[in-house]
Order: sequence, then C-alpha cells, then structure tokens
Amino acid sequence: MTRRVMFVQLKTGFDTDRGPSWICWVDFNRSWKTARFHGRELRRLPPGGAGDGNFIDVGTDELFWLSGPKRDRSDLRYGPGSPEVDDDVQDEYRAFLDGGPLPGREQG
Repeated sequence: MTRRVMFVQLKTGFDTDRGPSWICWVDFNRSWKTARFHGRELRRLPPGGAGDGNFIDVGTDELFWLSGPKRDRSDLRYGPGSPEVDDDVQDEYRAFLDGGPLPGREQG
C-alpha cells in the first residue's frame, strides 16, 4: 500500500462541492484503483464515470472526489468553509502548507 496525504470530499447527496471533506491519510493499492480512508474502501471509477466523483465506496455506492491538497487551500471549488484536517496528519499538512513536499509525493 502507498500512503498519501489527500483531500477527500463526499459528493453523493450534496450540491456541487458542498459535501463534507477531509485532509487525511489515504492508502492506495499498487494499481491505484483501490483507496482506503476512514474505514472505507473506495474503487476508482473509469474516465467519464458517474457524476462528479472519481471513486465510489464499495459498501455504500457513495461517490467521492480524491485529489492532492492545494497549498493555497482552494480545495473546495465552490463551497464555503474548509476541509476537516485529521489529527494524525496535522503536522505533515502544516509542513506542506509552509512549502514542504507533500507526504507520499516527495519524489514528484
């Protein structure tokens, strides 16, 4: 498994970019087609897949958007507020915002 700090947003049941979101650790399998976070197992959707998400929860069919966090904190394109930052990623995220490499992406 590859572990990365990611921006994750629930898309199902919310208007565009208004679902809950997190900055958290996400574990990916070797093919990058399966992601795990907060006890959920997500599968990558094919290009042009369902709606605004790029992953689907295999247990609930909820859609999620996963991407690397943005240093300018503009992760939510249209929604107000900001993502919840998990306690176990606070230090790494703060270092990234201060100009450090994104954990899990030190080599690019």
